[in-house]
Amino acid sequence: MAVEFAADPDVADLAHRTAAFIREVVIPFEQQHPGVTQSDPVRVELQQAAKNAGLFTPHVSVVYGGYGLDMRGRAAVFEEAGYSLLGPLALNIAAPDEGNMHLLEAIATSRQKDRYLRPLISGQVRSCFAMTEPAPGAGSDPAALTTRAKRVRDGWQIDGHKWFITGADGAAYTICMARTSSQPGDRGGATMFLVETSNPGMKIVRRIDSLDDSLFGGHAEIVFDGCVVPDEAVLGEVDRGFDYAQLRLGPARTTHCMRWLGIARRAQDIAVARAADRRLFGTGLADLGMVQQMIADNEIDIAATRGLILRACWELDQGRGAAQSTAIAKTFSAEAIWRVVDRAVQICGSLGISGDLPLGRFLREVRPFRIYDGPSETHRWAIARRILRRHRDHAEKSGP
Repeated sequence: MAVEFAADPDVADLAHRTAAFIREVVIPFEQQHPGVTQSDPVRVELQQAAKNAGLFTPHVSVVYGGYGLDMRGRAAVFEEAGYSLLGPLALNIAAPDEGNMHLLEAIATSRQKDRYLRPLISGQVRSCFAMTEPAPGAGSDPAALTTRAKRVRDGWQIDGHKWFITGADGAAYTICMARTSSQPGDRGGATMFLVETSNPGMKIVRRIDSLDDSLFGGHAEIVFDGCVVPDEAVLGEVDRGFDYAQLRLGPARTTHCMRWLGIARRAQDIAVARAADRRLFGTGLADLGMVQQMIADNEIDIAATRGLILRACWELDQGRGAAQSTAIAKTFSAEAIWRVVDRAVQICGSLGISGDLPLGRFLREVRPFRIYDGPSETHRWAIARRILRRHRDHAEKSGP
């Protein structure tokens, strides 16, 4: 089956309207309120504007008021939303809420959807996803999960330590990964639990100071200490948490790529405009060969990133596992987007590192993407393992 790159007409129209909304509403707001990304009144105001424009939560099913976008459709719309750091927040497609909506739609019970999904889709609440732990716990290797949940009379008791949990500060609930059987290092035995942050057994220890600050609610350290939840808090089936994590993480890391691609495009547009206007050494900056090379390399990285995203989206839409294609897309995107923003800063010179342009901010925001959702090195290791496994399987079937 051929991969179709062109968006359907309805999706193309939605992407066009999203692009206009970002330029006409979100970017002016961003410029009037520089650095303001963590204020809940800002979130509410921008999300109401997106609702008024008919652009709110476009990815969710029609039954929940969205457009039911498949992954290819999301690629077109999310890239346009990502043209501003505030765009994904406005459309309610930012991490981790967007990934949690995807997961809850797929596996939550009807009661869980009413209690947790609908308020999340409407923007009444925010959420987080608690899997990552301090070393030697789950991080690049989810199987290292140490947080445990055991059966008690009233349901389940969760005990463990999580950190770098994005969006936890101010979230209404978390989807917590805890081991219900087996030992750390084993590939099975985890369960997902819906835990409300008002639960006295769940405590946010601190908000972690980090290089980036655009993800709403920041990154937090959390302790679960005697945290008791009822049986109905189990999301999906007991001991199938790792399976569900893959259901969430593959699409979620791909949508990360889409959103950051929007920022790369904006950085390129800023750099091109500067190069076209700036004159030095008796000629235009844009006429210098070294600058033209950086502009061209940026365009190549942007186009290649988009192509790899679409390939991964196509595989996901076909119902394939897509582990290899999403890992390739994530690794290349994270590094290519960094290169694009870095070159844009270089082209703009001292202006690029000043607060007069948002490029310095973009550079801080995109750098962590090479670490979260799996470091580039971890993905490269996994990509190579799959290739070598395929070679060995083929060699065994072919015989001596």
